[in-house]
Amino acid sequence: MSVEVIAEGKDKRVRSNFLKKIPQVYYFLVIVLAGGLILDQFFASGNILSNPTILRNILVRSVALGIVAVGQTFVMIGASIDLSVAYTISLTSVMASLIMQGDPARVPMALGIVLLVGVAVGFINGLLVTKLNVNAFIATLGTGLIIKGVLNGMFSSGSMGSVPKGFQTLGYGSIGPVPYSIILLLAVVLIGWFILSWTKFGSHLYGVGGDILIGRLSGLRTSRVLIIAHIISSLTAVLAGLFIVSRLGAGAPWVGPDGVYDLESVATTVIGGTALSGGRGGVFGTIAGVMIFGVIDTVFNQLGVDTYLKMVIRGAIIILAVASYSVRSKREAA
Repeated sequence: MSVEVIAEGKDKRVRSNFLKKIPQVYYFLVIVLAGGLILDQFFASGNILSNPTILRNILVRSVALGIVAVGQTFVMIGASIDLSVAYTISLTSVMASLIMQGDPARVPMALGIVLLVGVAVGFINGLLVTKLNVNAFIATLGTGLIIKGVLNGMFSSGSMGSVPKGFQTLGYGSIGPVPYSIILLLAVVLIGWFILSWTKFGSHLYGVGGDILIGRLSGLRTSRVLIIAHIISSLTAVLAGLFIVSRLGAGAPWVGPDGVYDLESVATTVIGGTALSGGRGGVFGTIAGVMIFGVIDTVFNQLGVDTYLKMVIRGAIIILAVASYSVRSKREAA
């Protein structure tokens, strides 16, 4: 066998291994983006690519969901789930605006309080799941409903409080062409990637999600790992709530549920390749799932498509993505 043939075989294996390392969701993202651009060219204005404002809006509108989805990725890798994020977002927006009351001097206090509340919510969720052995779906749903009851009982449905103009820079300011909100999202994604890929906690979380019994037998403190994952999830919900209130200028108890951040964060995380059974996934795949939703929203808005049809398309994409992962897993196992 010649040297050229051997070298060619090695090149093919390298390319094959490289393609396998690319999260499958990025192929879906390319397909959705290409299909959206074609539809935009033939049935709408055709300026998605030529108008940088539209591209920027896709990213900015994906910030809140992207931040929450990063936290959701942590708990789902640990074979858990967090359905309290939507109401944690609402609680954050209301508390932050009421504490700030438009006064820049009160911003540090407001940030400290809402972050502590986020830690408390995550800690309670983690305790319910690990110490009381309550199913994560039920535990976090119950926590969310408790927060909803408190918000509805104590506050009206309208906007309340206000944030200072300087704080709104987070939602509307930029460094050159790059909005601060996108920088925040990138920072959250990179920190999440670093924790999952380069820390002991990250490897322990994958181990717990893969098989919690084996994790215990290996000496892992499984309860502590899951509690920390839930705290991270709640903290990302707090960050998303702060971003949203910086855009709105005032808090409102409806911002979280109206954004459907609980279900959509789960959906984008699953589309991104994180297994519901735990032990597999990553934040880069999750962000690709978030971008798929962002592209669909923008293209359909350009086309003037009915909101309900958009929900149907989203549901179909979720099913196709999960089905393709299942087929791929069976082939790899064979």
